[in-house]
Amino acid sequence: MDTVVQFFQYFMEKIPSINVFDIIDILIITFIIYKVIMLIRRTSSASVAKGIIIFVIALGISQLARLSTVNFLLTKVVEWGVLALVILFQPEIRRFLERVGRGGWGKLFITSEASIDEMENAVTQTVEAYTALSKSKTGALMVFERKNLLTDAIKTGTALDCAVNSELLKNIFWNKAPMHDGAVIVRDGRIVGAGCMLPLSGNVNLSRDLGMRHRAGIGMSEQSDALVAIVSEETGSISVAVGGSLKRHLAPATLEQLLRNELLPQEEDAEGQKFKFSNLFRQRKGEKRGADSEKKH
Repeated sequence: MDTVVQFFQYFMEKIPSINVFDIIDILIITFIIYKVIMLIRRTSSASVAKGIIIFVIALGISQLARLSTVNFLLTKVVEWGVLALVILFQPEIRRFLERVGRGGWGKLFITSEASIDEMENAVTQTVEAYTALSKSKTGALMVFERKNLLTDAIKTGTALDCAVNSELLKNIFWNKAPMHDGAVIVRDGRIVGAGCMLPLSGNVNLSRDLGMRHRAGIGMSEQSDALVAIVSEETGSISVAVGGSLKRHLAPATLEQLLRNELLPQEEDAEGQKFKFSNLFRQRKGEKRGADSEKKH
């Protein structure tokens, strides 16, 4: 208790010496730390950040334990690690500098969130295109990026920057178009890549009825938080993959409802519940249990 009292006394003594420039300094450092944390959360570099923390902790322990050789080696690793981080985060650093060059410093203080109008348009146009593609049994594969950036996947295809349009989607996925076999990637309501290659799922328990599009869609949803919408070329059925789970044979109305509730700000219904992708599976399980109970009775 005495230690706590002494801490507060020391803190109160230092308050009068804090000036406006100290507050500005603290706010700038806080903002930089916040942006770095958000950058790590939006990319797949969380494991890299954990590795860096482990290295720093090991460096501190080696210094406290006076392990001179280990400390020397870890110090050199950290020194060269700065260069390695610059190379590793090169796409993010480049994007940061491009934003500074295009919009000035003011845009750095604005969070890069998708425009609601653009996302509304993307959902509407996607449903319209998928309805037509489903009827014509034209295969389609669309990835809606969320928090995890899909820069590596975009690099495997053709980079674009245009609004989502149903006619454009139907042209891209036309079976004689050069990019119809790849995936269209949507970021913040805009198409940023087409003809992109996606990682296949490593789940050995998937149904053999699923083709490469479905396995690629599930694989992408396993490795990121993206939502993937698929149209089967064989049956024309619409499917959606999220979090490694696949919901098949969706009606256009169900697809639209799912996209709106996964990609747009959610509103509670009259019962206070939200339509989520996982609820589709819970509802299906509930129906199955009800059918089983009726059979028993």
